[in-house]
Amino acid sequence: MRNIKWIVLVVIVLSLIAPVAMAQDSGEGLTIGFSQIGSESAWRTSFTNAVKAEAEARGINLLFSDAQQEQENQIAAMQAWIAQGDVDAIILAPVVVSGWDVVLEEARDAGIPVVIVDRNVDSPDDLYVTRVSSDFVHEGRLAAAWLVQATSGQCNIVELYGTVGSAAAEDRAKGFREVIGMFSGMNIIVSETGNFVRTEGKQVMESILSSEDPANICAVFAHNDDMAIGAVEAIKEAGLVPAQDILIVSVDAIPDIFDSLDAGEVNATVELSPFMGGPAFDAAIAYLNGEELPKWIPVAGKLYTSRAAYDADHQ
Repeated sequence: MRNIKWIVLVVIVLSLIAPVAMAQDSGEGLTIGFSQIGSESAWRTSFTNAVKAEAEARGINLLFSDAQQEQENQIAAMQAWIAQGDVDAIILAPVVVSGWDVVLEEARDAGIPVVIVDRNVDSPDDLYVTRVSSDFVHEGRLAAAWLVQATSGQCNIVELYGTVGSAAAEDRAKGFREVIGMFSGMNIIVSETGNFVRTEGKQVMESILSSEDPANICAVFAHNDDMAIGAVEAIKEAGLVPAQDILIVSVDAIPDIFDSLDAGEVNATVELSPFMGGPAFDAAIAYLNGEELPKWIPVAGKLYTSRAAYDADHQ
């Protein structure tokens, strides 16, 4: 049984996601609305910048709305675009999973296709064209597989949870638990939300270190790099050595995390590619051209333990 478990880990680590092929069309001259969650993390900012750059390169008129982490702002922006009738399509990065049915129905009735990006919604899938995203469950599995290997299956874990109700947080937690659940020595002893924010990650970790015996904490699994970097600061201020006294694995692969990896203060990160604008635009254009699309277009990412390995994959 133990050998089977380790074989499962190898399959998780080596598994790759195949891209979906679509006809190429720049979309020049189209007007597309992009409702972004906000700028709660460095990864989110990179994602926004990548979408804007992709739109400019293609000659797409991008109407950008920053929701500042409020679903109500996203719905208001979408309803304004629908009412004005000045967009050919809408790209939505939803702040939470639920509560989208009404506005998605309004878009469908107006003949405006909606592409979901990054996170997920629990609305009927006939209300949107497709979803372009990473496999958040797979990201959680990759993080857990690395941690199991690094600790030989014996570890008390602090989980820095993302925004409660978001697909990224819920699915990463699910995937992580699927893997560690195969090993009786792997246990989450504390799980608290830091809302994907660096300062909150630090505050939460400070609180945990004051209430738990640090010697009983083997590792931190942070749902994003920003919270991991906040945890690093808290661990250092507590007089401990991050990545040695307490292992740290997270998700995103933002530039700052590679500084932490190079400094030996973080152990591993799972890549969440910010380059979803191209596939999202391709999906909207394909739909407008009458093509049929799958309901999910995955964007692949890998686990990295060094900047050199990441750079080698992204030359």
